[in-house]
Amino acid sequence: SDRMKLMPKSKGLWKGVLKDDFDLSTLDWQAAMAKSKGGPLQVLLMGSAAKLAAPKLKTVFLEDLPPEEIAKVQEPSGLENLGNTCYLNSVVQCLRAVPQMRRGLEKYQPTASTAQSLFLTSLRDTLQNLDRTTDPVAPSTFVRATKMSFPQFAQTARNGAPMQQDAEEFFSGLLTIASTATSGDECIKAALPFSTDKELGDARNMVDALFGLKMEETLTCDEFDKKEDKKKDAAAKDDDKMDVDDGGAATATTPAAAAAAATADDGPKEAAVKSYDLHRKLVCNIQGGSDAGAQTNVNHIAEGIALSLHGKIEKHSDVLGRNAIWTRTQRIARLPPILTVQFGRFYWKATPDSDDHAGVKCKVMKPVAFNNILDVYEFCSDEVKATLKKARDKALKEEEDMINRKLKGSVDAAGKDEAADKKPAAAADASNDEDDAELQAALAISMQTDDEDFGVAGPGLPKEFQGQYELFAVVTHKGRDADGGHYMAWVKASNPSGNTDKIADTDEDNEDWFVFDDDEVSPCKTEDVLKLKGGGDWHMSYLNFYRAKK
Repeated sequence: SDRMKLMPKSKGLWKGVLKDDFDLSTLDWQAAMAKSKGGPLQVLLMGSAAKLAAPKLKTVFLEDLPPEEIAKVQEPSGLENLGNTCYLNSVVQCLRAVPQMRRGLEKYQPTASTAQSLFLTSLRDTLQNLDRTTDPVAPSTFVRATKMSFPQFAQTARNGAPMQQDAEEFFSGLLTIASTATSGDECIKAALPFSTDKELGDARNMVDALFGLKMEETLTCDEFDKKEDKKKDAAAKDDDKMDVDDGGAATATTPAAAAAAATADDGPKEAAVKSYDLHRKLVCNIQGGSDAGAQTNVNHIAEGIALSLHGKIEKHSDVLGRNAIWTRTQRIARLPPILTVQFGRFYWKATPDSDDHAGVKCKVMKPVAFNNILDVYEFCSDEVKATLKKARDKALKEEEDMINRKLKGSVDAAGKDEAADKKPAAAADASNDEDDAELQAALAISMQTDDEDFGVAGPGLPKEFQGQYELFAVVTHKGRDADGGHYMAWVKASNPSGNTDKIADTDEDNEDWFVFDDDEVSPCKTEDVLKLKGGGDWHMSYLNFYRAKK
């Protein structure tokens, strides 16, 4: 050590200060003992008088930490299955990764002792217990409160065992209860502390502020659209029959074309009907369209969402005085910070030939792919698109400027190398010009202000939000039986290891995730989650949870 030195006092030993690489086996100990005349060999130890400083970082052993601190550095804890409660466990693990909702629940104060208040307080307690231990947690109180609040979840089979339930139905029921109980400003501000009244719009509770999508629905009567199309086709055909003189100029118009043009805007029309509604999730239509007659093939989540936002309905027409077919088109008029997408895996199939004619619940097994990033720009209303486009255009321009600077730097460097062999002075000038260009670019960036108004697309969204959401949790279902099978949760790690590679043949990061199979928790990667698209007996996505990408 630098703080201590060894020097010999007896003769026959080493000379001077003992070096770290000195081999003590080379000493002649017998000769040294003879020189000391039988006395002891003496060595001088010299130390520093400075006070010994404690280490800057104290060593802490894992077993000395309290349970809540151990839970922060080890794999997260799971939930015990208390009798076909995997539907509940999977949704809770996904909501565990929504800190905004957890902050809002912490501010919830029940005004009366009801089944609904017990449901929310036990949910809050269950989430807190998961953070305090690495051992599996038994959500006994929460399961009991769930069955009290939703009697259908208390159903049992003939053998008395609890029946399997639908994870999406449980999630929707949870949001319904939470929306009625968190209508105060205190819960909303705790969840989204920097949101304004303009951003919140008509969201009057924590759930609608976090998960709510304001949907703009437009209905147009198909029969009037068909009439307009026929008139335009007739006018176009007659235009093709116009006489043309030698110079190529039109000389006459047929009477039919003139009549079609004159009557194209005549007659009564059915005005489009526009309305607004609040949804708490988007639906990915796997079967191919919201109407039963459509059978469009859906291979990607974006295709399924687009189809679910369009459809045909039968509605009374005031102009025609009877029912007519209308086209329904929905667009997102307000975006949430947390976006949920349900895959339409289950549907009800009529069985008219069966004895009870009760029908049967079926599952769609076909694969529907999804990515780590979901862009909802094309699903938005014109007003929201205009807001998002400002940020998208700015990001695109910044990317183009960065590429141009890199390309200009490469060209200038190549020119400088070529000129260096011929004219060193010219090379120096080129270098100075390059420095000046970089300086001007840096000054231009520094002069940019952050006061540019990008508009409001929704509450709790990042600044300059571009309409992109990143996947952070998935609820999957395994099995061919819609009333059976098994649910699991896949959640992105909140404390990643830092060793992030790219997924093969892509630019996507292969980040750390955890898969929650009730009380068993295992690590996994993004590439494992993206394989949950279905198409076999393996787990397939049922509920995807996204958060606004910064």
